[in-house]
Amino acid sequence: MTFLGHLVTGLSLGAIYAIIALGYTMVYGIAKMLNFAHGDVIMVGAFVCFTVVSSLELPPVLGIILAVILCTVLGIIIERLAYKPLRQAPSLAVLITAIGVSYLLQNGAQLIWGASPKSFPSMFNFGGENGISLFDGQLNISYVAIITVSVCIIIMIALTLFTEKTRMGKAMRACSEDKAAAQLMGVNVNQTISVTFAIGSALAAVAGVLMCSAYPALSPTTGSLPGIKAFTAAVFGGIGSIPGALLGGILLGLIETFTKAYITTDLSDAIVFAVLIVVLLVKPSGLLGKYVPEKV
Repeated sequence: MTFLGHLVTGLSLGAIYAIIALGYTMVYGIAKMLNFAHGDVIMVGAFVCFTVVSSLELPPVLGIILAVILCTVLGIIIERLAYKPLRQAPSLAVLITAIGVSYLLQNGAQLIWGASPKSFPSMFNFGGENGISLFDGQLNISYVAIITVSVCIIIMIALTLFTEKTRMGKAMRACSEDKAAAQLMGVNVNQTISVTFAIGSALAAVAGVLMCSAYPALSPTTGSLPGIKAFTAAVFGGIGSIPGALLGGILLGLIETFTKAYITTDLSDAIVFAVLIVVLLVKPSGLLGKYVPEKV
């Protein structure tokens, strides 16, 4: 039963990584840029929900909705002010800007909420219970884990249908293939990229709430390491691929959890990145990524 418990924990953690990785993979797939401020949008979403639930004492559902709305608006603002003027700039300039936006969000959060860690409120207790027990109490599955995995699956299905069936989704795929050709065919590239940032930031808010519900400590640097790990998951699965983000996130969560359980907690991060290096040596485009020859 211990193995099953670790498996559930790994799937839950992997689902959080997958939701975060979707934001990275969508932005990179369409705008061909790495938004390293994405992890800090996660932190902002968690702080907004924390404020609504703890300080204003409003229902958790309202906190989640407000976090999603504000992070969506924040994502659009970041794209318009920081990244849009650099559309034709070298990738290094965009990367440095993303790091600058990341530190701006961290320091802004520190000014608003303070630097000391906060205890995130319990969001998913039903009837006074925080989970269900199976096999005569030998296996306990928290409601947070169940909701996290369920939300991840729903988001994956919704995003897949969105990109395949809707007009905006088709525009995103067209921009991903060739932005210049898509613009010639009447696609509004700037609007498409803004919508991509909006969706990615909304997902970041959801991931922030789920992550802090499972791991209650919240501070201005909360999103930094999960953001890096989720980026690793996106590369692991094949950055630019929505199924790849899911696969990479789940595998990353399982590897990290089982490493902590059966090897050592001190080397869990090192082993995760070592596995990534091995995978990229064998398959440089990631597990589900496609190799695209560079045009010269």
